[in-house]
Amino acid sequence: MEPAVSRPSPHAIDPTVPHSARVWNHWLGGKDNYPADREAGDAVSARIPDIPAGARAERAFLVRAVRHLVQEAGVRQFLDIGTGLPTMDNTHEVAQRLAPGARIVYVDNDPLVMVHARALLTGTAEGATAYVEADLRDPEAILAESAKTLDFGRPVGLMLLGVVNHILDTEESRAAVSRLTGALPAGSFLVLTHSTAEVHGEPMLEAMREMNERGGTPITARTRTEIERYFDGTELLDPGVVSCSRWRPEPSGPGLPPEVYLFGGVGRIG
Repeated sequence: MEPAVSRPSPHAIDPTVPHSARVWNHWLGGKDNYPADREAGDAVSARIPDIPAGARAERAFLVRAVRHLVQEAGVRQFLDIGTGLPTMDNTHEVAQRLAPGARIVYVDNDPLVMVHARALLTGTAEGATAYVEADLRDPEAILAESAKTLDFGRPVGLMLLGVVNHILDTEESRAAVSRLTGALPAGSFLVLTHSTAEVHGEPMLEAMREMNERGGTPITARTRTEIERYFDGTELLDPGVVSCSRWRPEPSGPGLPPEVYLFGGVGRIG
């Protein structure tokens, strides 16, 4: 299938400026990053040593959430915005392992991410895997391009993992999320994670300030209550908005896993 591509990105690839997708790739042990990304990521890790563990916990949350949507809710379409660089267990891999005919659209505004995605994120012959280069703040473009691959008359899993925290204006971010969820039919789901300082406090806020000062992708933290607002109009599944490591974790001994700096939840639309 030909990739679904929106208008050309105005963003150039600048290897001297850290980018969130490449820093994330570094934390996950990937190789698709530059020295500036590694320096920025290491500076954050020096303050908060469990940052890489949080990145891994979020990826495990993605796996559990997609598995639930496919197996328990019968979802066969996914719109993954803020894709990031390909790693293990990407959305289409999890979904299509369980339902080979699943259809996935990946969206990101980083041209480097799109280059890697088109090369590496190939799906099953029975399903579809397509790509849109667009920004979360332009939901109309995302919806228009995604409609070439997805049927918006049927349930969709909207994946917003670690992307809303890059829109500093809270009202703007809520409006973008609300426009997207409002376009989805009943039986769809919102899966969202967001950075918070509720676990690490001031060191997390300092780390974010440093990342912003380095000229990288702007990022902000929000509280659990603020994150819950993105789920307005949905029915939050148990256990609600929690540390993503504690959202329906796999059994692994007594007690809950340690909290990480990314809170997330899953909400049913309609």
